[in-house]
Amino acid sequence: MTVNRARIAAWVIFFALAAGWMPWAPHGGPLQAQAQNLGQRNVSGSVVEGNSAAVAGATVFLRNVKTKSIRSYTSSSNGRFRFAQVNMTDDFDLWAEKDGKKSATKTVSSWDARKEFECELKMK
Repeated sequence: MTVNRARIAAWVIFFALAAGWMPWAPHGGPLQAQAQNLGQRNVSGSVVEGNSAAVAGATVFLRNVKTKSIRSYTSSSNGRFRFAQVNMTDDFDLWAEKDGKKSATKTVSSWDARKEFECELKMK
């Protein structure tokens, strides 16, 4: 009988710990999970030429790596662009195009915890 009770007690403790119950935690309840990269961010920046002059009217693309969905934005007169409400749990490719020229592709990674992602896209 003693072996069975010890085995049952071990299983009860195992399942309690697996469910997040910690007797040493405040109020004996589960530990609170901390959000890491959950939520949304803003992706913004500027489109410039090789000589750092602003490129107005460039089309900036933001492509979700997993779903392949694309959002686009036309850069302002000072070359600025901004994408709001970008999911922080997904990875994105970011690039600009205008008149047959294209910038290098930048990656907006889900591992990057910044809520404000700022970069410069240089046209080639």
